[in-house]
Amino acid sequence: MIQFLNNIWVALNTSNLTLVNILTIPLYPIEIFLLMNLFLTVLNVVATTKQKITYIIVITTVSMLSLNFIPEPFYIIINYISVLLCINLIFKLNMLKSFIAFVLSTFIFALLNVLFQNPYLTILNITFDTFMNVAIYRIPYLLFLYFILFIFSIILKKVKNIKITLDLLDNLDRNTVILLYINLIIGFVTLCIQLIITTFYIDIVPLIITLLSFILLISFLLLSIYSFTRIIKLSVTTKNLENAEEYNKSLEILYDQVKGFKHDFDNIISTLDGYISTNDINKIKAYFSEIKKDCKLTNDISLLNPRLINNPGIYSLLNNKYFKASSLGVSMNIEFFLDLNTLNVNMYKFSRILGILLDNALEAASICDEKIVRIIFRRENNNRRNIIIIKNTYSNKDVNTDEIFKKGISGKENHSGIGLWEVRNYIKKSQNLNLFTSKNNKYFSQQLEIYDELRSVI
Repeated sequence: MIQFLNNIWVALNTSNLTLVNILTIPLYPIEIFLLMNLFLTVLNVVATTKQKITYIIVITTVSMLSLNFIPEPFYIIINYISVLLCINLIFKLNMLKSFIAFVLSTFIFALLNVLFQNPYLTILNITFDTFMNVAIYRIPYLLFLYFILFIFSIILKKVKNIKITLDLLDNLDRNTVILLYINLIIGFVTLCIQLIITTFYIDIVPLIITLLSFILLISFLLLSIYSFTRIIKLSVTTKNLENAEEYNKSLEILYDQVKGFKHDFDNIISTLDGYISTNDINKIKAYFSEIKKDCKLTNDISLLNPRLINNPGIYSLLNNKYFKASSLGVSMNIEFFLDLNTLNVNMYKFSRILGILLDNALEAASICDEKIVRIIFRRENNNRRNIIIIKNTYSNKDVNTDEIFKKGISGKENHSGIGLWEVRNYIKKSQNLNLFTSKNNKYFSQQLEIYDELRSVI
């Protein structure tokens, strides 16, 4: 027994990279779990237990396979790409959010490594090669690093102000997104260079340089987070100002109409009095019908309210489509009974789908004798879903509701037929969206259903 223990001790103290790689295999899930928990906490992402387990299993498997079958440094690149894609696919974050999560977790882990590795080697008076190839030195260090990372994650959960919300990223314009990508890529390259320098020169770098490097890296991280926050807030504020200008335009039109009603009120009453005095019911009905049209137009404009349509992007979209409808002579009726903040959908994709469906509805209605587009936003609590219905009058009663979704098929001149094809493709890939197309003698209808929960697998 003593000889057996002595053999184990000798093996642990002997330079043996293969043994180190074998002994660190059980540590992979721990490291992956801690890093996953880190970015989920900091970025305030809600994930299910199934998603977490799936992520840990996939990344652990890829890490072990790449380490054993892919030469250095290519296996590191494979691991990084795998982490990025898994964050994107498993946690359903878009590429920008996934990249932020990946860079942030990698950056924090690298910071801790930069801070503790040099002092660890100095205290034990060992070289970097010894540290990497001898299990008795490598394993305790990794366990210590994981412990620090675990404590760091607990502290982050307690400090709510440090958490970063990703909801605002869905409403950023293209230039802001590009700027964020550039910043993230530069930060990631800086981190990689720092890690390379640390790896190759850790033995000769003084502790004071290590400390300064750590301070610079953490300063860069904090400054980047602050800059990201400022850029995002500035972009959102700019969009809110644009929405406010559009709302002011709606209010101005509404004010002019109300003012016109007030100015013509005596004339309206006098005209009605004349028809009533002659008992001319037909003229009363016709005249009252015109008054109802003006009242309905006023009611429709009053619905274009950012407090009611509580998403800046969708409000701006509906506002623009309303004024497009006005220019085409189309009557656009809106019924809004929905909280847009509760929709379990990517707002960028949702706005594109809504925009395509509305453009098609407006163009179809604009060539009809009776030009009408109706939009209904409503919630169905019993079915745990939100429904958006777009109805429009149309002239081509023979339209095929299946053919219109094929690529290149379009009933409009100089159109490529890509719009509805893109809509159908995204609906097919989604896990909680359905689109039903129907028609009757008067209306062509598109019904978009957004369920609260995921219902199928891509």
